[in-house]
Amino acid sequence: MRIRLVTTATLLALAATAVPVAAQAAVPPGGPQPLAKLFDNTAVSDDADPGAADFDGAGSSLYAGDLAAAGWTPGRRLDIDAAGLRLPRYGRGAPDNVVADGQSVALRGKGNAVSLLVAGSTAGGPGTGVSGTGTVGYADGSSSPYSLTAPDWRAGPLTTKALALPRRGTPEGPRAEATRLYAVTVPVTRGKRITSLTLPDDPGPQSDLHVFAASVRAEATGWTGSWAASTSGYTAVGPWTDRTLRLVVHAGAGGDRTRVRLANTFAASPVRFGQATVAVQGEGAATAGRPVPLTFGGRTGTTVAAGAEAVSDPARFTVPPGSNLLVSIHLPETVRAAPVHALAMQTSFISADGSGDRAADTGADAFTGTIATWPFLTGIDVGGGPGSVVTLGDSITDGHSSGTGTNQRWPDVLAARLRAQDDVPRYGVLNQGISANRIVTDRYKGDGVSSDVGGVSAQHRLERDVLAQTSARTVVVFEGINDVRAGTSADEVIAGLRDISERAQARGLRVVAATVAPCEGYGDCSPAVDARRTAVDARRTAVNEYIRANATGADAEFDAMLDFDAVLRDPERPQRLLPAYDSGDHLHPGPAGLKAAADSIDLGLLVPRS
Repeated sequence: MRIRLVTTATLLALAATAVPVAAQAAVPPGGPQPLAKLFDNTAVSDDADPGAADFDGAGSSLYAGDLAAAGWTPGRRLDIDAAGLRLPRYGRGAPDNVVADGQSVALRGKGNAVSLLVAGSTAGGPGTGVSGTGTVGYADGSSSPYSLTAPDWRAGPLTTKALALPRRGTPEGPRAEATRLYAVTVPVTRGKRITSLTLPDDPGPQSDLHVFAASVRAEATGWTGSWAASTSGYTAVGPWTDRTLRLVVHAGAGGDRTRVRLANTFAASPVRFGQATVAVQGEGAATAGRPVPLTFGGRTGTTVAAGAEAVSDPARFTVPPGSNLLVSIHLPETVRAAPVHALAMQTSFISADGSGDRAADTGADAFTGTIATWPFLTGIDVGGGPGSVVTLGDSITDGHSSGTGTNQRWPDVLAARLRAQDDVPRYGVLNQGISANRIVTDRYKGDGVSSDVGGVSAQHRLERDVLAQTSARTVVVFEGINDVRAGTSADEVIAGLRDISERAQARGLRVVAATVAPCEGYGDCSPAVDARRTAVDARRTAVNEYIRANATGADAEFDAMLDFDAVLRDPERPQRLLPAYDSGDHLHPGPAGLKAAADSIDLGLLVPRS
């Protein structure tokens, strides 16, 4: 049995709890407690006194100064993966996290998940992470189980971390070693009011699962996703100083209220945004009307911490369905690197260095430069509507070979089909394709400035790019060709698809899997050595056979299947694309092929079971 030290630092009780102060008095003695009242471990030390904390039993700690430099200041609320997590008031030598051992945490609200800020530690050095099971309690007296893994704070994957810090504190002084914190979620029964979370039991004397913050991730009631883009990497830019971005995006669903999401994914330091506006595009960088200002918590502009995001307040701005919008963002300080979506297939605009805040400009004169990426901007929502379909994919979904500025990506065509009918709900379609992305392997390694913009793997970005998306109802998974081309076995790809499906279904989403299209004739699909080509297609065929076999029946792993392979292949030579659908590189369908794929979808397959 672990002996706990209970402190009297009552101010801590207000720091990381998800329960309002007025509700704390109603918590019965011995019942669920606000998280901060359960804190029994000190992980964060003052930079001048590292001995004041002992995170792992060996005197190690996180430095308060490193956290503050990332914008993770004591008591601050951070929005990560659509959940608000309140940081503990760390750095004073008082406990700032709880080591899980079956404690009952008081929570309140309805939502689609419980989000936690966690890390695992192992006595004696870096470990592989700490796992356990617990339960979510509801107001009606029922409960549901969950499994939770807290990756190791010194050796866990950077691709899924919420934040990486550059140093580890020791009694002897700082060590140059990356340390990590993770935001993870556990599933809940949607529609039920959550009252508590029972943490996993103590996993044993050598390992600890630390919890710093917990909250209910609320449903995005009353909102539908109109446009989205995944962060595919963190790249050097500019540098940009006192300039304004004017980003062109193609909205799908329409509505009379709007909000915009800005993200600082993969960053190590905060970014300050000045004024931001939204407008319907006129000609080029000119607006069709006066740009509408966006506020954040009632203020013009905001500062977003490393790894976090910000959602604007609802604005009275009507998004016409199927329109092009201009989202303008003033960057008042110098920006040398930014999270980007690399393959925008759209030309956006930027003002000159030192030109100041031009977000409210109606004309195009100030925007003298162009960019081909989407920095910082990750989502636009509209008021009302039935919710969103998320398309998770690689370059074929991202729009490679669809034509710059033409909006002929297959998710664009699908969105237009949904808008033009009344048989099923008119869902918004959120394109979460990343060129060069894979299911199993990370291209971008998840930390630091890199020229690789192939993204972290579909499994590692699932939480951010699918589960946390606005009012997500269904996910269409269309990936795998990059894995099999790179030599990943069919069994590994299948295991990755199974993991994606299980996690999405546990969050209440409908999962639709699409078969993998052929690629004969593309460089590594048809090299001189015929055996290599045969192996690639054999892996692809095995993955497709698995998808087709697991989309129907009582034990089906997917809720439905789209046979894009059958739609796009040449019947006379199934290893290659039909010439009429081939963009010319033999891997990416052109506009005709992308339209054929979208037109082949039975829209009824996108509708979740009630």
